[in-house]
Amino acid sequence: MSERVAEYLAGQRDAILDRLCTLIRFPSVSTDPAFAEGMRGAREFLLGRLRSIGLTEVRLLEAPGGQPAIFGAWTGAGPDRPTIMIYGHYDVQPADPLPLWHSPPFEPTIRDGRLYGRGASDVKGSTTVAVEAVAGFLAVEGGCPVNVKLFLEGEEEVGSPSLPALVKAHRELLAADAMLSADGGGAAGKQPALNIGCRGICALQFSLRTAAKDAHSGKVGGAMRNALHEIARLVASLHDEQGRVTVEGFHDGIPPLSNALRMEAASLPFDEAAWYAEFGATPFGDPAYSVRENTTMRPTVEVNGMWGGYTGDGGKTVTPAEAHAKLTMRLVPGQEPEAAQTAVKAHLERHAPPGVALEFHGRPGGTRAFTLAADHPLRAAAAAVLAREKGGRPAVTRLGGTVPITTLFQETLGIDSLMFGLASPDEDAHAPNEFFRLSSLEEGLRLWPMILTELGTMRAADFRTRG
Repeated sequence: MSERVAEYLAGQRDAILDRLCTLIRFPSVSTDPAFAEGMRGAREFLLGRLRSIGLTEVRLLEAPGGQPAIFGAWTGAGPDRPTIMIYGHYDVQPADPLPLWHSPPFEPTIRDGRLYGRGASDVKGSTTVAVEAVAGFLAVEGGCPVNVKLFLEGEEEVGSPSLPALVKAHRELLAADAMLSADGGGAAGKQPALNIGCRGICALQFSLRTAAKDAHSGKVGGAMRNALHEIARLVASLHDEQGRVTVEGFHDGIPPLSNALRMEAASLPFDEAAWYAEFGATPFGDPAYSVRENTTMRPTVEVNGMWGGYTGDGGKTVTPAEAHAKLTMRLVPGQEPEAAQTAVKAHLERHAPPGVALEFHGRPGGTRAFTLAADHPLRAAAAAVLAREKGGRPAVTRLGGTVPITTLFQETLGIDSLMFGLASPDEDAHAPNEFFRLSSLEEGLRLWPMILTELGTMRAADFRTRG
C-alpha cells in the first residue's frame, strides 16, 4: 500500500514543493500582532488544502486570547484500527535580524538542494509532508490505513499558552490512540534515529532597579549602582565558569544520568569538534557530560535577552536605573516547571545586593519533559520503518528543544507521541537563512506513507491495553 502511495507522491513532488513554497510565503509569526494577516493567510491556505484532499470536520479550533488551531479528520478505517493524531504547526519565529538573510525570509529560494525561508525547517516542511501523505492515501487508495485526525497548531513558537484551554474545550473531538508529530527531527538523513523525547521548558522575565531615575554618568558614576552592571552580575551568578548551573535547588528531583541513558546518547554518531565549528563556537558546558548529554539530557538556564540604558546610534553618557532580562529553562524528567522557576527567582533574590529591587514578570508554569515508553507501539512501528528504509537499527535520540503538545496531550488526553519530523539540526531553525533540504522532502514522502501503513497493521486495542 505505501509503495503505491509513495510512487504517487514522488510524481507529485513539484506540485507539493510549490504548495510548501506558498505556505512559507505567509509570514505567520505568532509572537507579533503585526503579522496577524500572515497568520490568517496560512490558516486559510491550510484549511483549503485539507478540504480539497477530502478530510471531514475541517475547522478552526479556538481558545480565548490565543491563535486558532486547524483540525480535519478521516475516520473511515473503522473502530478496530487505531486513530492517529497527526500534529504540525503553521506559526514561525520572527525573521530578525533581516540584514543577515541572503534571500528574503518569506520568499522561498532554492539554492544547492536547499529550500531557504523562515519556517521551511521549523516546521512547515515536515507539516506539508504529513498532510500530503494523507492526501496521497486518499487519492490512491480511497482511504488511509488508520483513522486520522490532523491538528495544526498556531502558537507553538510562543510556548502554546492557550493550548491547554483549547484542548480541554475540544477533548472529545481530539480523542485518539496516539499522536505522530511532524515537529521534532530525526526521521530523515543517513543515520536512522528514533526521536523518543524532548526537554521541557519554563520562562522567567525580570526587571532590576537601582535608583528612581537615570542619571548623568559623569555626575554619579563611581558612587551609584548601574542597573546594567548589576543585572550582568546577577545573570553571571546563574552559572560557574564551566557552564554548570549554580542555582540552589534547581536540580532537585532529577535522577542521576544512568549508564543506559548515557549509552543512548552515545548511540548516534556525533562529532563534537565539527558541531562547535558549525556554530563558530568553542567548547563550553559541564565537563562531566558529553555535548549530546548536555544538550538533550541535562537542564539549562539560558539568557535569551538583556537590555537597558541607551541602545541607539551614537553615545549617551547615562547611568541606567533599570535593566531587564528574559530567561528560559530547559527541563529534564523529574523537574517541575514551577519549582524550577521558584528556584531561579530565589537565587536572583539572594544574590541581589541591598538596595536593588527586583520585579518578576510572566505567568507561572511551563511544560514538563516528555519521554515515549520503550514498549509503545509507536516506537515499534517507527523502528521497523526506519530499519527497512535505512538498513540498520535506528539510534534512540531526544530533542533538546521542547514540543509542548507532547506533554499536554499525554497529561490531558492520555495520548502518547512520537516525533517523526524531517528537519535536521543544522538547518538554522530560529536563525537567519533557515532552510529545509529537498532530499528530506523527498525522503519524507516515502517515510510517512510507510509509517502510516505500519501503524495500520496494528489494532486500536494495542494502544488501549498497555500497562
